[in-house]
Amino acid sequence: NADVLLVHARSQEDAFMKDGHGTRREDVMYNDFVIVGPEADPAGIMGMTSAVDALKKLAEAGQAGQASFISRGDKSGTHTKELAIWKSAEITPEGAWYVSAGQGMGEVLTMANEQQAYTLSDRATYLARTKNGLELKVVVEKDKTLLNPYGVITVNPDKGPQINSELATQFVDWLISVPVQEKIAEFGKADFGQSLFVPDSTPWKAK
Repeated sequence: NADVLLVHARSQEDAFMKDGHGTRREDVMYNDFVIVGPEADPAGIMGMTSAVDALKKLAEAGQAGQASFISRGDKSGTHTKELAIWKSAEITPEGAWYVSAGQGMGEVLTMANEQQAYTLSDRATYLARTKNGLELKVVVEKDKTLLNPYGVITVNPDKGPQINSELATQFVDWLISVPVQEKIAEFGKADFGQSLFVPDSTPWKAK
């Protein structure tokens, strides 16, 4: 159904390419994930530097009825990252404290805000939502585990006659070009005082 994909779940991207579904993958940009939660921080994880250790402590608080976590539960890149952290923590999150919403990031942040729960968010969506009254605070950040790289993939035209490989290639070339990467570097600064993404394409790094 698509000619080109902008994605952020590297293990799935690599599998997609290995299985022959894509013909070209390029790095585009990155930002990071953050664990956000209520200012009261009932799980006591504010300022922790390890996302894995933070989720272990959060799970303990959840099982004790002191905290809750809302997962996107939608097989998105964010959900994939969340599950990978739980796996590293050797925890299978389940029980009343763990809610699988099956919703997008914005909706999950709203739910977490209303229920004073924790969740994992990409920083860009979190910052955007703070402009709309979101009161959740960043409680865990800047762990290398939380890096969020974005890539772009052209879909293999052999998968169907409807796939426009030529335009897909043009789009990728445009997205990774230095002028567009410069726009990515500036995106968000006017509103948030910081860029929401860091450019990361091969032409950008070679300039």
